[in-house]
Amino acid sequence: MQQLREHVPDLRLPTRSTWIGALAIGIFSLATIFFFRYGELTYRNAFGRFALPGLALIFAAVAHIGYMPGPSLPNLWWITLLPIAGWYFVLIGAALWMRSIVTFGADNLAMLYVYFPQEGHRVDNSIYEVLRHPIYAGVLRLGVGLALLNGNVFAIFFGLLLMPFGLTAWVRLVEEQELLERFGTGYANYRKAKPAFWPRLRYLGEFFRFLLKG
Repeated sequence: MQQLREHVPDLRLPTRSTWIGALAIGIFSLATIFFFRYGELTYRNAFGRFALPGLALIFAAVAHIGYMPGPSLPNLWWITLLPIAGWYFVLIGAALWMRSIVTFGADNLAMLYVYFPQEGHRVDNSIYEVLRHPIYAGVLRLGVGLALLNGNVFAIFFGLLLMPFGLTAWVRLVEEQELLERFGTGYANYRKAKPAFWPRLRYLGEFFRFLLKG
């Protein structure tokens, strides 16, 4: 990038709004191409080409945290606590992820409502009084747990910093924009009132109740 700036001194990097606009245009263009090419089979082909490979990449990225190589953390007293904390987050994350999938349903998880809005339905469950995105919250806990079990600098950086940042950016800039369009002020107020991934202390009882009973 430095060499590029030397040869093109007036270069200005795109702003965040430009990146979001470009992403939206790209997604819309791709969806339009698929629609004109496949018609009623648009969703089937888009799901096979993008959703399934995307899920595989996400699972691979999370699993990789557990055996990612890197320099060891300083050998201090709290190192012995990392495996305990790691297994806690792995178990809680797996339970939250599985409970949320059962609650949310495969149809909504596969984003059918984006292509067929008339078939979509709003999921009403106690977990949504605690967290806005329980499935992502489960994946995030799995990543944190695997990073702690791995116990090296790169795994900790990826699981505790990079992965939460990426999920937050995706939720705020992409997924929730569509929800705001669909539900307007109601969702905007809900977003202000409820955390995305980590429950508030007063809702911990409801959180663990959901893990045990659904």
